[in-house]
Amino acid sequence: MPRDALISHGEVTVTQEPAATLPDGRRITRWTFGSPEGVTVEVLSLGARLQAVHAPDRDGRRCNVVLGCEDVEDLLGEAAYFGATVGRYANRIAGGVLPVDGTRHRLAVQDGGHTLHGGPDGFATRLWDGVAVREGRRAGVRLRLHSPDGDQGFPGALTAEVMYLLDPAGDLFIVYRAAADAPTVVNLTNHAYFNLAGEGSGTVLDHLIRVEAGGYLPVDGELIPLGPVAPVAGTPFDLRESRTIADRVADGHPQVRRAGQGFDHTWVLTGRGFRKAAVLSHPDSGRRVECFTMEPGLQVYTGNLFDGSLTGRSGRAYPAYAGIALETQHFPDSPNRSEYPSTVLRPGEEYGSMTVYRFLSE
Repeated sequence: MPRDALISHGEVTVTQEPAATLPDGRRITRWTFGSPEGVTVEVLSLGARLQAVHAPDRDGRRCNVVLGCEDVEDLLGEAAYFGATVGRYANRIAGGVLPVDGTRHRLAVQDGGHTLHGGPDGFATRLWDGVAVREGRRAGVRLRLHSPDGDQGFPGALTAEVMYLLDPAGDLFIVYRAAADAPTVVNLTNHAYFNLAGEGSGTVLDHLIRVEAGGYLPVDGELIPLGPVAPVAGTPFDLRESRTIADRVADGHPQVRRAGQGFDHTWVLTGRGFRKAAVLSHPDSGRRVECFTMEPGLQVYTGNLFDGSLTGRSGRAYPAYAGIALETQHFPDSPNRSEYPSTVLRPGEEYGSMTVYRFLSE
């Protein structure tokens, strides 16, 4: 189908086109923005989803480095979180119990009786309203969603917004905002899986990862945090210097085994304010992505449980470790943990957060 050019600003051009149709007849829209020689991004209105990032290697060869599926049935099912904006609360709330100001709200549950990424019908499966935007040298798309009071059990009506903005240098800004008419909780993140060798090219076991964190949150058998922050020193969770993913996930540490022989944990990031959280690199191609955030935590999931049942846009199946997620966010189960940073949003306040993925080659 032909694309309609919406914005051409500097080196970043934004186009829009129909992408697919939902079972109820509603149309999914795709926005594509970037530059011919640099980074190009694709975003879908379904789940406000980062569908693809085409990035050059050290020789200028571009390929898509984000996992994703074309089939709508997959995007509404097993691949629902791939690249999506997840909420109203990213990660897990234990037992689906949400206390707010002394009232216990019962949330919709899945994932063994817990609420994961906002519930079984969370933001990842919703159709967001989008419009092309630009801010200075950056251009992209702004998407909005209204979540009514009681949605998946969460109190208060919430209006959520996410902007994807790309600058000519290859920095992808993801800016979140939200407001509510009653006290509630908000914890939004992007759930993209990266493979810097190229989507569908195999595993990320040969990638190097560094995380700016001296502590992490150990979990129980259902991946709910046990409570206190544990030091990374002397464990496979010590990523303060770049390490090969294969070396880390092969470790026999009980926490690595508990997550399915890999990572599915929150790192407690060093420092406050907007700062670098992690660096992921692929030595063979020279591609690197640097992650910056203002959030207190980074959930790292190494795709341990992928089993080849999903086929990506490349036409190839995704095996275990086909991609790695770097999810900037507040801590899992924070509403039930007074010692964790609060995620409560009250009327008159604005939730705001920003993550930047910087795509480089070396």
